[in-house]
Amino acid sequence: MFGFGEEFFTDEYIMEISSNAMYLILLLSAPMLMSALGVGLVISILQATTQIQEQTLSFVPKLLATFLSCLICGTWISSMCGGFATRLFTDIQYFGPKRAPAVIVTENAAKEKAGPRP
Repeated sequence: MFGFGEEFFTDEYIMEISSNAMYLILLLSAPMLMSALGVGLVISILQATTQIQEQTLSFVPKLLATFLSCLICGTWISSMCGGFATRLFTDIQYFGPKRAPAVIVTENAAKEKAGPRP
């Protein structure tokens, strides 16, 4: 993927990861926000038509709608978060100092380097 000595964590890469994370947050929070918004709108229309001005009346239905949307979309949310985390964790291997790969010295090579025994 990247050659020896190339820099992986550039400014562009950090900005890409940051913008992807923000987009993912907006995308994953949308089902809960939309369900709470819809339930709140319906309840406020009912309150306006019946002239009941109780502010705490809409709290429990919104809470239930948010919980149900979490249950319904939970697997999708976890798979999206898992995919993003997997991408970040696979990119960690490219982080670190740029150095030559370690040379593995075998036992035979060490003996040859030492020379013959007297």
